[in-house]
Amino acid sequence: MGLCQADRVPDSPHALDPRRLVRVSMSVLLRIREDERFVLFHAASRPGSFGPPGGVVKYFPPAAAVLDALGFQEERPRHDGDRDTKRADLRGFLPTTCLRDFLHWFDSGAYRETAEECLERELVEELTEVDLRRLVPGVTSLDHRYVRTVSEGPHEVPGKPYRQYRRFVVHDAVAANATALRLVRELVAAGDDPGQSLVVTTGRDSIVHGRHGPVLVAPQSALLVGARRILPDVPPMR
Repeated sequence: MGLCQADRVPDSPHALDPRRLVRVSMSVLLRIREDERFVLFHAASRPGSFGPPGGVVKYFPPAAAVLDALGFQEERPRHDGDRDTKRADLRGFLPTTCLRDFLHWFDSGAYRETAEECLERELVEELTEVDLRRLVPGVTSLDHRYVRTVSEGPHEVPGKPYRQYRRFVVHDAVAANATALRLVRELVAAGDDPGQSLVVTTGRDSIVHGRHGPVLVAPQSALLVGARRILPDVPPMR
């Protein structure tokens, strides 16, 4: 693959003029539902906000040489406790001139997680975070069915000097066996349980509105029911 010629590989995103940088984030979301009720998990990085399971795709060590040649710099979390789980995320900065080659590499699938691998890893992590560790053994029983891909940008970000490109790939959780069906039903039951404060089930109208009672519904949740986000981002903790 012919790579773009970055002016130079920066030691940090700020080593290049931020106006010539693009922030990229490549994510996969899992739609877990029963009828028209969707399961949302509490987002630890955005307290009070709930969204679908899923997260940023990770790359494997052989991809480092490709990403270095593109001038890619990972976006590092400020919280020390997040550093290990966020390592090797395909979320960070690169020169705007290299975006096309970055997407070409990503679409090749080389040296990165597949959507299924990402979702399995994320669901295991998030079940632990929402105090449902007992359901982890059932995660590998789920099948996944592609729903849609939504790309945003590159566009300007209010209050930021760089542009941003994001891609969200949505998959359905498919319960094609008894173990998977039990997992989905237990997740829905947890969302319906008033005593379970870290999981909710909500309908299409609440997702579009951005509220489920006192609960804030994260804007990417709208991609579970349509092809575009409606509400502005919820800022992460700093």
